[in-house]
Amino acid sequence: MNNQPAYTLRQLVSYFFKLGYAGFGGPVALVGYMHRDLIEKNKWISEEEYREGLALAQLAPGPLAAQLGIYLGFVHYGILGATLCGLAFVIPSFIMVVLIGIAYKLYGGLPWMQAVFYGVGAAVTGIIALSSYKLTTKSVSKLNIGAVKKNWMLWLFYLVAAIITIVTQTEEILLFITAGLLYMIIKSPPQWMRKPTRVTSVLLAGIGFWDFDTGTLGKIAIFFAKAGAFVFGSGLAIVPFLHGGVVVENHWLTEAQFLDAVAIAMITPGPVVITVGFIGYMVAGFPGACVASLATFLPCYLFTVIPAPYFKKIAQNKSIKTFVDGITAAVTGALAGAVIVIAARSITDIVTGVIAILTVISLVCIKKIQEPYIILVAAVAGLILKSVI
Repeated sequence: MNNQPAYTLRQLVSYFFKLGYAGFGGPVALVGYMHRDLIEKNKWISEEEYREGLALAQLAPGPLAAQLGIYLGFVHYGILGATLCGLAFVIPSFIMVVLIGIAYKLYGGLPWMQAVFYGVGAAVTGIIALSSYKLTTKSVSKLNIGAVKKNWMLWLFYLVAAIITIVTQTEEILLFITAGLLYMIIKSPPQWMRKPTRVTSVLLAGIGFWDFDTGTLGKIAIFFAKAGAFVFGSGLAIVPFLHGGVVVENHWLTEAQFLDAVAIAMITPGPVVITVGFIGYMVAGFPGACVASLATFLPCYLFTVIPAPYFKKIAQNKSIKTFVDGITAAVTGALAGAVIVIAARSITDIVTGVIAILTVISLVCIKKIQEPYIILVAAVAGLILKSVI
């Protein structure tokens, strides 16, 4: 680890706290914001460190953006940095979904939320589409003939991962590992492959605030720990798993309530997976929200900080670097595929299509505009347009 980082721990924690309350758009947008702010703008983290973190975050189960944030906190400040950055990132959106849960319990539904999401969902799609494009040009190559020819194999992994994500609406961990292994074997095979005689193995009350019972809390802890420990990829990947357990198996929420929970996750800042806080609140009040969030995020924290020091060391190896390059290309392609899936759900008519396009144009042409302002304008537009339509 670098002993003289160009920033203080307080600055980094403050950044992730701000990202937690103002970072809209889900995992694709959030990892894009981290790249833009920490690498391009402030130059606190190197491109190589970011790529290592992205690869580790995708290889381990749990929410992608939260894991990347935890890893970037670890880079220069170890366990303390990882812990504080992870908490700063998650707490603001956790507070928001709990407050929304209170309002939901009081008023029995969110019809206004659907109107807001009409505009916000389209704007978010525009934001994540632009973030995905920037991440692609950084992680795979520039979009010119020479660069594409030189990195044709990475583009192949990228396209295959994007197509599979679009078709299956999940992200396949085996695909990422296969891409990494193939690229490593072809481009930079390890020493033991070149010299077979030397074999080395590397193990890589009214508002429901206290409405709960201990038995239900135990079930919540077990179920959401499974979600955090066994579901790979972004917030997109965890939704089918949550639906199966929350609606079908345990009947904690109705179909309509679950869809509201997903909508809340999409229009609030921070990691999409924080929807588990809202679900936990609906099932068992504030204790349920705490247990569900802790059970979901604790595994991803452990899966990041435990291998982080070893992953950083082995990532300096040339063969491992090509392995990471192959994984990163597939990961980025999967994220691009997730953009298509989200767009298919959010862009439902000409109006939402126009909102998404205007969002992209605004971000490209107005350099200093901040995403929260766009989200606010889209929310107001959604309320007005939905009432008119």
